Amino acid sequence: MFKVHAVAPHRLPQLLREMPKAELHIHIEGSLEPELIFALAQRNGVKLPYANVEALRAAYAFTNLQSFLDIYYAGASVLLHEQDFYDMAWAYLERAKADHVVHTEMFFDPQTHTERGVPMATVINGLHRACVDAQAQLGVSAQLILCFLRHLSEEAALQTFKDALPFKDKFIGVGLDSSEVGHPPEKFKNVFALAHAHGLHLVAHAGEEGPPAYMWSALDVLHVERIDHGVQAVHDAALMARLAKDRTPLTVCPLSNQKLCVFPDLKNHNIGQLLDAGLCVTINSDDPAYFGGYMNDNFVQTFEATGLNAQQAYALASNSFEGSFATEQQKNQWLHALKQTFQKFSEQD
Repeated sequence: MFKVHAVAPHRLPQLLREMPKAELHIHIEGSLEPELIFALAQRNGVKLPYANVEALRAAYAFTNLQSFLDIYYAGASVLLHEQDFYDMAWAYLERAKADHVVHTEMFFDPQTHTERGVPMATVINGLHRACVDAQAQLGVSAQLILCFLRHLSEEAALQTFKDALPFKDKFIGVGLDSSEVGHPPEKFKNVFALAHAHGLHLVAHAGEEGPPAYMWSALDVLHVERIDHGVQAVHDAALMARLAKDRTPLTVCPLSNQKLCVFPDLKNHNIGQLLDAGLCVTINSDDPAYFGGYMNDNFVQTFEATGLNAQQAYALASNSFEGSFATEQQKNQWLHALKQTFQKFSEQD
C-alpha cells in the first residue's frame, strides 16, 4: 500500500475533490435532474404530475427504497428518443469530469423503457454514443452495464437480455437492481449464467436493505465479480472474512444509504469498519439527482461525518480502480496519477 504522508485537515476536502477516481455504482436514470426532466417533458409533450421543478424536488423525501423507486420510474417517463438518452448521459458525464472521475461504469435499466414501448436500440445507442463522446471530448472513460429489474420475473429478464444481444458490443456486463427485499439473487440464476456464457461481466445489488444471505447468493449462485452496496456484510463474520480474502469489490453509496434510511445519520455509516476489515470498498453516488450528491459530495460529506483520513481516501480511490473492469494499463495509469495528486498535497502542507 502506498504510504500517504500527512495532509493538513483543512486540505483534505480539496484533496478528495481533486484526486482521480472511478465510479462503479451509478444508475444513469438516477442522474436525471428535475430541470432536465422538465426540459425533456416539454420537448416530448409528456405531462408530469408535478407543477414545476421545485414541486418535483420537494417530493424527494424518501423513507425507503420503494418510495424512491416510485418517483424514479415517474421521472424516467420523459425518456423517449435516442437524443434523450444521450442528453441524460452527457449531463452526468460532464458532472463526472468536474469531479475528477476518470472512469465510470454506468448502470442502465432497459426494462424501465421497453415496457413503455421505447425500443432497445433507442436506449443503448443513445447512451453508448455519449460514452464514445465522453472519451473523445472529456477524456472520461465510460462503459455501460445492463441491469435487470428484480421485482419483475426472470422470464422478463431473459427476454430483455435476448433483445439486447444484438448490441452486446456496446455494454460490458449485466447487473441486478430495483426492490431488493423479497427478490433474492437466485431468482435470476439462469439469465446470469447466460450472460456469463456470452463473456459479460457480472455484478448485483445485494446487502443494501436485504440480508447477508443475499450476498452469499450473489457470490455463489450468480457468481458475481462485484457486489453493489454490501453494507449489511458486517452482520456476518464469515462473509466479511471471505470478502476480504477474495478482494471482492463493494460499491458503497453513503449519501444514498442516508437518504433511504439504511443509516439515518451519516456519522454512523459503517464504511470505516469495512475498510478496517480489509475489504475492497469504494464510494459511489448511486442515484445522485435524487440522493443529494454526485461523487465529490459523497466523498466530502462522508469524510466530514465519519472522520475518515487521507490514507483511507487513498484506499477508496485505489480500490475504485482495482474494482473496475478497465484494462490493467488504464488502472496503472490512473493509480500513478492518484499517487501524484497525494504527493502534491503532502508537499504543500
